Amino acid sequence: MHIEFRHLRTIKAIHDTGGLARAAETLHITQSALSHQIKGLEDQTGVELFVRRSKPMKLSAAGMRLLRLANQILPQVEAAQEEFSNLRDGTAGRMHIAIECHACFEWLFPVLEGFRKTWSDVDVDIRPGLAFDALPALQKEEVDLVVSSDPEDLAGVEFVKLFDYAPVFVASSQHALAQKPFVEAADFRDQTLITYPVERSRLDVFSQLLIPAKVEPAAIRQVELTAVILLLVASNRGVSVLPDWVVREVKYSSDYVTRPLTAKGLTRTLYAAVRSEDRDKPFMQRLIELARIEARHLQEA
Repeated sequence: MHIEFRHLRTIKAIHDTGGLARAAETLHITQSALSHQIKGLEDQTGVELFVRRSKPMKLSAAGMRLLRLANQILPQVEAAQEEFSNLRDGTAGRMHIAIECHACFEWLFPVLEGFRKTWSDVDVDIRPGLAFDALPALQKEEVDLVVSSDPEDLAGVEFVKLFDYAPVFVASSQHALAQKPFVEAADFRDQTLITYPVERSRLDVFSQLLIPAKVEPAAIRQVELTAVILLLVASNRGVSVLPDWVVREVKYSSDYVTRPLTAKGLTRTLYAAVRSEDRDKPFMQRLIELARIEARHLQEA
């Protein structure tokens, strides 16, 4: 026996309307075609599905069994069809984000809080991209967006600019370097540098300043949380380099000073790496828009 979705819809339509004519109208087919479909289904099952000569038409015991099946399956099919439609329209989907920027967790959470209010049908997840190769994972569709400051030429991947930021030197207001208008690579030679626990190549202070100048700090202390880094800096236990959006509040605290790196300062760009086929999805565009808005708020604070 071969039962199709249309058979289940037919059984339900006749039960709900009580007659062939109204059921045919509901299903947008002719009454003759509907009668032929019922006969074919009864031939397959070998039993009558309706009590003949009853008005309104009534289902037989076998027909009631199919009706229960229709009531169970059809809502699931309709839900799946709606989900697929939403995926095509870009109103639903998956947004698994990998972050190659340790400090970005603090910046990204307000973005996602605003995103979820209008895109509740999008499944959002955040993964620390520093713990695995995020960009290859993006190509393999294991994640959907990578926050990175290091664009690469990758097939099928686009790096969409989010915003520019400045890595800045942070020290206690009592620190000797607090008197300088800016700091240079050589100033770190006798300092304890407090950083996030990630590879040097992923830290701006090393990739943009110390490695090119071949300068090694006196000591390096790795700390997981930004708040703890700032606490240690305020206690004059070391110095740090953080994105300017992270230190927006300490700019107004007498316990800290922030200074540019080099006389001209350093500027970096943060990108959202996405698969080319996903870039124009409405929820992807909205997330990128919210990220840029949040960045402006941070820079204006």
